Amino acid sequence: MDAGGDTGEDWGPFGRPLFNDPSVRALSRVGVVDVGSNSVRLVVFDGAARSPAYFFNEKILCGLGTGLAESGRLHPEGRVRALSAIKRFQALANSMKLPPLSAVATAAVRDASDGPDFCADVLRETGLNIFVIDGKEEARYSAQGVLLGWPEASGLMCDIGGSSLELAAITDGKVGHRVSSALGPLKLAGVPGGKKGVKAEIARVVGQLADDFGTNHKRLYLVGGSWRAIARLDMERRGYPLTVLHEYRMTPKSLGTTLKWIDEVDLEEVRQRTGTSAARMALVPIAALVLKRLVREFRPKEIAVSSYGIREGLLYEQMPDQLRKRDPLMEACYVAEQKDARIPGFGKRLFNFLQPVFKSSKPSELRVIKAACMLHDVSWRAHPDYRHEACFDNATRANLGGLTHEERIFLGLALLHRYKNGRQGSRFEPLFDILSEKSMRRAEVLGKAMRFGAMLTMKDPTKIATLKLFPKKHVLTLTLNEQGADLFGEVAQARFQTLAQALEAEGVVKYRR
Repeated sequence: MDAGGDTGEDWGPFGRPLFNDPSVRALSRVGVVDVGSNSVRLVVFDGAARSPAYFFNEKILCGLGTGLAESGRLHPEGRVRALSAIKRFQALANSMKLPPLSAVATAAVRDASDGPDFCADVLRETGLNIFVIDGKEEARYSAQGVLLGWPEASGLMCDIGGSSLELAAITDGKVGHRVSSALGPLKLAGVPGGKKGVKAEIARVVGQLADDFGTNHKRLYLVGGSWRAIARLDMERRGYPLTVLHEYRMTPKSLGTTLKWIDEVDLEEVRQRTGTSAARMALVPIAALVLKRLVREFRPKEIAVSSYGIREGLLYEQMPDQLRKRDPLMEACYVAEQKDARIPGFGKRLFNFLQPVFKSSKPSELRVIKAACMLHDVSWRAHPDYRHEACFDNATRANLGGLTHEERIFLGLALLHRYKNGRQGSRFEPLFDILSEKSMRRAEVLGKAMRFGAMLTMKDPTKIATLKLFPKKHVLTLTLNEQGADLFGEVAQARFQTLAQALEAEGVVKYRR
């Protein structure tokens, strides 16, 4: 929520506090302009403060930092295009009746001798004041973007832009040591000596970074368009079925195979298959050299891709601690339920009713089960014949933070079984392979449990019935009070028995007078 009015405090690029109430769940629509070395982008955030939706997202690959190493100035054509893009963004913001846009510029504008002139042109033409941040601040904002998606993240954030590479240590959800280097593809392209000279410069700088940060970081969090393009190529090489880049995980061995493959494959052909822009793909070969050296020096056990970066980090900057500590998945599910479910609030009651069936589940598993219960009804407006597909698509493609790919598929499959008993012949079958057989069975059980619990009553199922699972005896009991007995009709009876069968248990019904 915008606080409204000037408090006299310096709030950096936003110029005002976005959240003036620690208990706030929603935020007013907020627009951020990110002027990078390669791209200029407008993002308009909307929805849950802790897990914002992308109301509008547009980027122009202007290449402001092209040739900067040689000329010391912004690329002339890129400067014209960037100014034109920002004028459009300001006009769009006006048409959306947004509060004042918040604009930040990074390496190219801060390093170029004509950077101040460019900012002055933007201010004169659009009234927009660009906040030029230094490398350490850029690293902090990008790391905070990672924390928006992973509140408990620990590892090393690596954000590659066109003209720079920022690193930041993240430990127990806090941003620590951070540094900026000149390892951006546009800047490295100007290093003398061809590919050999570029590789030598990368080795020299990454060696210094490893000495500075140490090499005990188990996970690298990759932020930036060039990294995402490489991750998309990794998916293509592997034939990976879920092309959602956020939370995509790679092992060093798999990534090493892909980086070698990039050297050998026809990048133009792959670019067309993956839908990557030509301007982005042009930066991939040098970015791949940087990533190969980073993995070699830092020796992580895992590499994770974050679609959240500097823009999301700017939002995180404005959040009070209480809001930061909220679970982004739960916040997103809460907002979706409030907005789209037939009976907002029923998901929590459904979860409480079903929880005894999953009493052996770990807290991380219960979290996803609760998310499923909150989302079980948000696709009710879809045609009944396709509702199960709409649910699966929503879970696997939606902007949900704090979910691994395995958890996404589990969530989607559970919701699919909420509306359909079987999954055989589904067009989503290739995605199911991401899960183990055990996880698929658990998702089916959860879906059938929701299918039963959601139709037993439109109010609170815990007020009329109790479920108990006795796994050693292979018995599932349903105890109904007098009101529950009246609601336990033929369809409910059939769905209870279907749930018991999925649990490989005998379904036993008891009555409490």
